Amino acid sequence: MSVSSAIFPEARITQTGSPRPIAVLGAGSWGTALALLVSSKGIPVYLWARRPEHALAMQLDRQNSEYLPGAHFPQQLHPTANAEEALHQAQFAVVAIPSKALRETLGPLPKAKAYVSVAKGLHFSDHHLLRMSQVIEEVTGVTQIAVLSGPNLAEEIARFLPAAAVTAAKDPALAHRVQQVFSGRSFRVYTSSDVVGVELGGALKNVIALAAGMVDGLKLGDNAKASLITRGLREIIKFGVAQGAQEATFIGLSGLGDLIATASSPYSRNRTAGERIVRGETLAQLQAQKSVVEGIYTVKALHAWDQATGADLPITEAVYRVIYEGADPMQELSRLMTREAKPE
Repeated sequence: MSVSSAIFPEARITQTGSPRPIAVLGAGSWGTALALLVSSKGIPVYLWARRPEHALAMQLDRQNSEYLPGAHFPQQLHPTANAEEALHQAQFAVVAIPSKALRETLGPLPKAKAYVSVAKGLHFSDHHLLRMSQVIEEVTGVTQIAVLSGPNLAEEIARFLPAAAVTAAKDPALAHRVQQVFSGRSFRVYTSSDVVGVELGGALKNVIALAAGMVDGLKLGDNAKASLITRGLREIIKFGVAQGAQEATFIGLSGLGDLIATASSPYSRNRTAGERIVRGETLAQLQAQKSVVEGIYTVKALHAWDQATGADLPITEAVYRVIYEGADPMQELSRLMTREAKPE
């Protein structure tokens, strides 16, 4: 993978003065792509890796050969396994830690002044369904938290191909600051006040992308996939609005935009996982792979919420039964197709 500087020369952009650094917590493909994006603008970025050997390899290779090979690091990107070094002067910390490990990983680290959550998952505990920003606040006690979401496949972001995202925060000043840091010639960032909607859109689309991958794996055709995505979006909207989100948010970048990319792209881990499941791969095999498939944890949290509250999530429940109960995907499709007729 090489930086497409001939198309969008981010690496040539310079900034006056001494820009304040940011920290990126989590050196997987997504965290690394965001670190590349910001450091290419001349902003110092400290990319924190949990494993010292991983940080050392990135320091020596000047790339993340483990998760994003070929995307070479700008001078301002500093890999480290020292959380104090990463967070010492950071204006905010980007949390790119997988949802299943977020609480135990973030807890022991020094606190940041503010956080930007890019983790797209949900957590169910004690009859409460928590978004990742809520988990961050619980763990750190910090209330200055923004979220960033959109149709952002890491492999394309790292190549500086054009993309857009939306950031939301209770504090408009924080959302504006995140917008300024991440915006560039290849990455356009919009702001929103709908934290719930932006965050739920990023998490829930992974479940629909799993279902879309199952449709692909079963070779059921484009009509089936388009219908599934459309009804999946309706399921997302219905659930999100019930949680206090604004319906319009789900027609934007963090809803429809992210759903299209994640349900369609060969780079999408969730879509690919759905395809692999119907071809015989087990849940244990998916969980054992290096890159986390967020949707398999999100669907479990949503199922627990559905059981506790009686929420109506038919596609989500079908995906859960296939993944966790070994249900036949075609039988689940038949169940969806023969539900009681109703208006759109």
